[in-house]
Amino acid sequence: MATITKRHWTTSKGEEREAWVLAYTDKQGKRHKENHPKKKEAEARRIEVEGQISKGAFRVEAAKKTVGDAIDAYAKALDKRLKEGSATRMYTENTKGQLNTHVRPTMGNLKLAETTARNVTALIDTLKDNSVGLPTIRRVIGALSRTLQYAVQQDMVAGNVAKGVRVLAARGETNKRIVPPSKDEFAAILKAADEMPPIRSKQPPALALRIRFAARTGLRASEQWALRWMDVDLQNGLVTVSRRLDAFGQIDVTKTEAGRRTVNLSKTLIAGLSAWREETRYKGDDDFIFPDARGGFTRHTNFVKRFWIPLLKVASVDVGWHSLRHFAVTTWIESGLGNQPKAIQTLAGHATFHITMSRYGHLFPSADHAKIFDMIDE
Repeated sequence: MATITKRHWTTSKGEEREAWVLAYTDKQGKRHKENHPKKKEAEARRIEVEGQISKGAFRVEAAKKTVGDAIDAYAKALDKRLKEGSATRMYTENTKGQLNTHVRPTMGNLKLAETTARNVTALIDTLKDNSVGLPTIRRVIGALSRTLQYAVQQDMVAGNVAKGVRVLAARGETNKRIVPPSKDEFAAILKAADEMPPIRSKQPPALALRIRFAARTGLRASEQWALRWMDVDLQNGLVTVSRRLDAFGQIDVTKTEAGRRTVNLSKTLIAGLSAWREETRYKGDDDFIFPDARGGFTRHTNFVKRFWIPLLKVASVDVGWHSLRHFAVTTWIESGLGNQPKAIQTLAGHATFHITMSRYGHLFPSADHAKIFDMIDE
């Protein structure tokens, strides 16, 4: 049973002070005391503590530790996993960045015992008000949920209040269709790349070939920059995707098992890659196909900033590098593979058929509905 008593004392400066002392014993027989400035707060805490103790959900740390403390503890755990090799540096840094940038300023000072699902939904509203995109908000809430789950495992708090909290989009917001670059835009990009100055200038090695490769194979940037010559069979026109490269140069397996795949190369790409292997200084089986100027891995953020964006200005086109992947998929559909949607899923490396259809379903050929309804009438 918890009790509340009023405490009076005089400070060294002669000032009168008072507080409401909540005293209680947990199920292990350990005695606890908490000071509260108001009786109302002490009563609310008493009800909460007695309920937790009766359910076996009481955690003394929850009254002392904050969400910020949980973030710090989880960050140390992530660093340990990174050192052990069970987490990538990209995942570790991104997760810590999401927590420190978006969660800590709003919820960092909240006591774990006082944190509720309403605080999590309030965080979501705040991020939306600050024009943070839905994909980012979902990643932030996911990172928060993993943090609180870790806190549960460490007996810092009894429950994970972020578990099950959904980030809802505005009506119709999740139904945005993929709009790839037009053929004219792609032609303008290629023309600008072909007319770039020689490699000795600021142009990266094989810029035009990089663009053609991305727009024909549909590989993600992380997959393309991870490719080595051993992954390409130029004789049979095949490229095997089994790895990806993060921004820190760490090689990892593909994002999902479906990401491991084999993609066909056109005759034009085979010729281009063959000529490039003869020309480049980095032609060994272990060398990157698309390296930086020194033969190391291509840093995608740097590549986009230094080469892709200036190229788009020359071409008077405004698209992202990832749109080349969308361009590849749409050309596959237009060229006849639209009758084989499962083949599109396999070539694109999508984890599920739902992903393929939700992004590109509107591009697949459909039957003439009017003719079908006429046939039903007949």
